[in-house]
Amino acid sequence: MQPATAPSARAVQAILGDAFTVLEFDASTRTAVEAAAAIGCTVAEIAKSLIFRAADDRPVLVVLSGTARGDEAKIAAAIGQPITKADADFVRAVTGFAIGGVPPVGHRVAPITLIDTGVMDLAVIWAAAGTPNAVFRLTPRELVQLTGGVVVAVQRG
Repeated sequence: MQPATAPSARAVQAILGDAFTVLEFDASTRTAVEAAAAIGCTVAEIAKSLIFRAADDRPVLVVLSGTARGDEAKIAAAIGQPITKADADFVRAVTGFAIGGVPPVGHRVAPITLIDTGVMDLAVIWAAAGTPNAVFRLTPRELVQLTGGVVVAVQRG
């Protein structure tokens, strides 16, 4: 583990400022399981950033606990329009980041942001920070403040 050195991770660090520290790992943090293993936390403490495409072509950022799966019907209901899964090209175009490293902040196009209620039950979470091996630590409350996201139940089950 070391402070951010990759250009994308340094860009996220610049957006976050001194209040947070972007860390890079030798091991992959691309998936929630890989991130938890590298960090030494539970899979639930990984904040997954998923991008969907709204019917009006706006990006929709959904942040879920690493153990949760999004319910597309609940997400669509929360934003009041249909959604589709975003492909890798759309994700990179609207966020500026590749899948597996999409942070909850710093997107090229401001997304509609939904934060699942399950995330709010955690004391600490770890979010992607621009590359498939960079993350930063924060609280759910800080996530809401940083993103301006709406807290809503959007996980399956």
